[in-house]
Amino acid sequence: MKERSLAIVKPDAVRKGLAGKIIDRISSAGFTIVAMEQVYLTRNQAEGFYAVHKDKEFFKDLVEFMTSGPCIPMVVKKRNAIRGLRDLMGDTDPAKARMGTIRNEFGSSIQENVIHGSDSNETALKEIAFFFSAIEIPNR
Repeated sequence: MKERSLAIVKPDAVRKGLAGKIIDRISSAGFTIVAMEQVYLTRNQAEGFYAVHKDKEFFKDLVEFMTSGPCIPMVVKKRNAIRGLRDLMGDTDPAKARMGTIRNEFGSSIQENVIHGSDSNETALKEIAFFFSAIEIPNR
């Protein structure tokens, strides 16, 4: 059964002109992109999206970073999409990410690691609804 995940091309990747390359890598890995848009997160939106991290030391910097420019959230679909996307992205720290992963190739730090991906089915449902609740995404 195919599952869905949320992927976000982060502001650092958009700023560096890497969005197309990252989207191509996702598509080339067999994911179907079922929804995608470029957005500018407000402070309130970024704080809401990353609320799970609100008590962590890096929260303020993360919110600053995610509101520093446009990002591109997308819903991707594939068999085992969550695990597959996380494998394609690589470790959060680009220096520790496996060779050939998106973060290893394009990321520059733990924060500026060019891409976000859902970490579970439950999280994916919440994250997808956060960005795409106003549109109906076909279930095919």
